[in-house]
Amino acid sequence: MMSGGNGAGPSSSSFERHTKRRPPAPDSERRKLLRLSSVQEEDVLAAGVVPPVTVVLDGRCICHRVHLSTHTGYRSLAAALRRMFVDDDDADAAQAGGEGLQLDLSNAVPGHVVAYEDMEDDLLLAGDLNWKDFVRVAKRIRIIPAKPSNRRIKQ
Repeated sequence: MMSGGNGAGPSSSSFERHTKRRPPAPDSERRKLLRLSSVQEEDVLAAGVVPPVTVVLDGRCICHRVHLSTHTGYRSLAAALRRMFVDDDDADAAQAGGEGLQLDLSNAVPGHVVAYEDMEDDLLLAGDLNWKDFVRVAKRIRIIPAKPSNRRIKQ
């Protein structure tokens, strides 16, 4: 009888070829690969594990949820908040005015300030942290009406 000649199973030589191990990488290469893989894994894990964040506009009883991991930064989040809370007519009028409005968190929802609650329930101003840290610590986004200044000008 011939071994592996009838096509019923893998030949012993192909089996041996697939089970051979590569020689171990030198220590410097191994450390470099571990560093690269941990950075990439961190980004992948952060994107896959980050739960959606509740967005609350003070004065409204209905909340929205947003996945921060789907946004590229604060400007992307600002555009999403504008779509959620600002009427389309108002947004179209601002664009038609030719002003070239650059959206950021300060003007995403006119007359409001964008803040967030972190894991310790502290209320902080959104935009102070770099984006990745914000995505990691933000638990809830609160859009709070901006209070007009109560200062009186003395004459």
